[in-house]
Amino acid sequence: MIKGSIREISGPIVKLRRQLHSIPEIAFNEKRTSSLISKHLLESGLEVIGGIGKTGVIGIIEGSNPGKTLMIRADIDALPLEEKTELPFSSTNGNMHACGHDGHTAIALMTARAISKLTDIFNGKIVFVFQPAEEIVAGAKEMINESLLETYQPDRVIGLHIWN
Repeated sequence: MIKGSIREISGPIVKLRRQLHSIPEIAFNEKRTSSLISKHLLESGLEVIGGIGKTGVIGIIEGSNPGKTLMIRADIDALPLEEKTELPFSSTNGNMHACGHDGHTAIALMTARAISKLTDIFNGKIVFVFQPAEEIVAGAKEMINESLLETYQPDRVIGLHIWN
């Protein structure tokens, strides 16, 4: 069941990551990115809340019964660096996803899509947090100041980061 759900998203995750890579936005300016995230979460059937921490997005999946809350966090901002990779999906706006945040976001979105089809096999809640402004160490603070942790009271938090 889970493997089948993952197989379904293996192609779309590459396409989504490349799309995100081509539209990098710096701290607290992640408007197109946030819009794309919201669109994908809504298409996956999640409850979506935008504008958390200025440009952050939250997606919520409820399991079949009450239970613990897992929070999964991915960062969404880019750096103000000119990309010189010459890849077909390179950014052209003077910003770049040089730290893999496009990958983090794509992985979290596709994880949400896969899990959204499995709500009958788990209890509790999963809160996906798409954090802005990680590169300037301000987005998490902004989200926390807006009561993110008090509102969702996670029992566990997973932060995603790839390594090259």
